[in-house]
Amino acid sequence: MDDAGVLRAELADHLLGDGVLHDSKWLKAFRSVPRHEFLPRFYRQRHDGDWERITAAHPDWLRLVYTDRVWVTQFDGDDTVTGGTPTCSSSMPTIMAIMLEALDVHTGQKVLEVGTGTGYNAALLCHAVGSANVTTVDVDPALSRRARERLRANGFSPTCVTGDGALGHPGGAPYDRVLATCSVARVPPAWLEQTRPGGLVVTTLHRPIGAGLVLITSHGDGTGEGRVLAEDGRFMPMRAHSHPPVRTGDGAFDRRTTKVPLTTVVDPVSPFEFFAGTALPGVVAGHDWLAHPDGSWVHHHGSHVDQGGPRRLWDLAERALAEWQDLGKPRRHHFGVEIGPDGQFLTLGELRWHL
Repeated sequence: MDDAGVLRAELADHLLGDGVLHDSKWLKAFRSVPRHEFLPRFYRQRHDGDWERITAAHPDWLRLVYTDRVWVTQFDGDDTVTGGTPTCSSSMPTIMAIMLEALDVHTGQKVLEVGTGTGYNAALLCHAVGSANVTTVDVDPALSRRARERLRANGFSPTCVTGDGALGHPGGAPYDRVLATCSVARVPPAWLEQTRPGGLVVTTLHRPIGAGLVLITSHGDGTGEGRVLAEDGRFMPMRAHSHPPVRTGDGAFDRRTTKVPLTTVVDPVSPFEFFAGTALPGVVAGHDWLAHPDGSWVHHHGSHVDQGGPRRLWDLAERALAEWQDLGKPRRHHFGVEIGPDGQFLTLGELRWHL
């Protein structure tokens, strides 16, 4: 076995040992599909915040490819720049494995992947269910072309489409499964319309606070219902679903003391963070601040907060924390998802929140 094969086997065994791989077809796929063929270059962020370009000429390139990490491959939709806003990446293999397992796809079933990216995830799908059953779509023509070339060079020939992933690909419908490797503010109706009744859609909600993986069962008519998965997952948003920029605020403000750390509200590891997102929709977090496009903002100073704008965001967060505690501290996997004619909602018992 060559060096890449050894590293590939070690990565697959790591995923198996961590309990994120269960189905033998995915274990075989991770052991067989060469991730390095889809990552000839990527970017690593240094301690000073700048980005370093890693290519096959780098002595650690192959080892880094097979670590369980997400690697950025593009910034600002431009393949010529280093640094900026990441717009394409090769996802963390752990999250890929969790989503593929949740997809629960079987032999002969048709899969639509939204967000081709590097093509690596499409290759895993092709290995498991056959290229003839896989359609993958990406909005970026350059990404789509390169992924198609790399897939074919490695023996995979799915249907590769360049287009708006939010529209799915009606030419290949109906699908048994839809997997989106980009996050969305709301589940595009086309995905559910193009999925057979009883088929599954796996995607990630793009919420600055309280993002999460969701599994939806389609009713075949653009509606469906499902649940938030226990495992956390954060993906780059579909480009049309990006949040507008916000400012942290100037002008008059109120100051008061607080005993609640900012991390309680915004850290994905915090058990409260997902519920916090229901009280703070659209609120973006920074190192020591919260802000909303309506001009509301918070600066958190440890023992006190400054709040400005039309709403007092930290007051909302603390009230939500008290409500969460009264409800028994529900975690993300206690939430459901409903998609119907009247809108899309997160649910918790009788409680509902608009997505």
